[in-house]
Amino acid sequence: MPNGFTIFGFKIYFYGILIMLGALAAAFLAAHQAKKRGQNPDIVWDVFAWVLIGGILGARIWHILTPPPSMVEQGITTMYYLTHPLEMLRFRAGGLGIPGAIIGGGLALFIYTRRKKLDFGMWADFIAPGLALAQAIGRWGNFFNQEVYGKPSTLPWAITIDPEYRLPEFRMFSTYHPLFLYECIWNLLNMGLLLYLGKRLMNWLKNGDLFLIYLMVYGVGRFLLEFLRLDASQVAGINANQTLMAVVTLVSTGLFLWRHSKYADVLKKKPVAENLVKTTEAKTDKTTKVVTSKTRAATTTKASTTRSKTTLVKKVKPKTAPKKTVKP
Repeated sequence: MPNGFTIFGFKIYFYGILIMLGALAAAFLAAHQAKKRGQNPDIVWDVFAWVLIGGILGARIWHILTPPPSMVEQGITTMYYLTHPLEMLRFRAGGLGIPGAIIGGGLALFIYTRRKKLDFGMWADFIAPGLALAQAIGRWGNFFNQEVYGKPSTLPWAITIDPEYRLPEFRMFSTYHPLFLYECIWNLLNMGLLLYLGKRLMNWLKNGDLFLIYLMVYGVGRFLLEFLRLDASQVAGINANQTLMAVVTLVSTGLFLWRHSKYADVLKKKPVAENLVKTTEAKTDKTTKVVTSKTRAATTTKASTTRSKTTLVKKVKPKTAPKKTVKP
């Protein structure tokens, strides 16, 4: 199966094309989501290069730190990369990890939103459905590279892997679980769920909730699919990707539930002492206002009474004594 084509002696891999197509599709979807929420969609294209570069660097670093067993057997370990720095830059030779891409892209988005004084959670929500779409598209690059396949299988939808791409201990098997296809379908379902929830629960969800839901759903799917993976990255004998997905799922679920609990605003409340001082000051101000109001009212009443008496005195004419008649 061909994995690319050559133009003027330069090999172009389908994997790279699909990665870029997935990134562009994600940007278009994110811009559409931003426009629907009354935000400037041009911001998506401004941050696009940041997130793309951050994602690629993060994916490469993750691979360097967690090389698969098949590469470790060839002597390509983390130490090998550290002692051969130029090998780290050979992206075309393969070696990208999606967990690192999510971390790197998320960090780039965080830095960008902080610099531009934007809400990170809101823009992460806009990007989340597109991120799931990009992963679904990019996984088909694994199909052309004949990688990311699962255990041997005879199911009707099992795929055939050429002998040169099979692991040594499984060379006698020809058909395997299409693990890349399973993850593609899972990511498409994740995207659909995020779009649905974003529309139906728009007034209830908080900024950043959709991104947390994305992490929860993707984490669960990736954790389960790792049981079928043959060449899973190991760190100290532990499946690195599966362990990370378990942690991410638990943390994101806990954070989501906490944000919607009655304890979510505890950290936002003022300290008790400060509240007490402010309450006392408010009561004092209120008492002062009441006393002042009463004093003004009494003064006004007294003045009104005095004016009334003065007016009455002026209106009443003094009585004159009767004139005496003098007899002749």
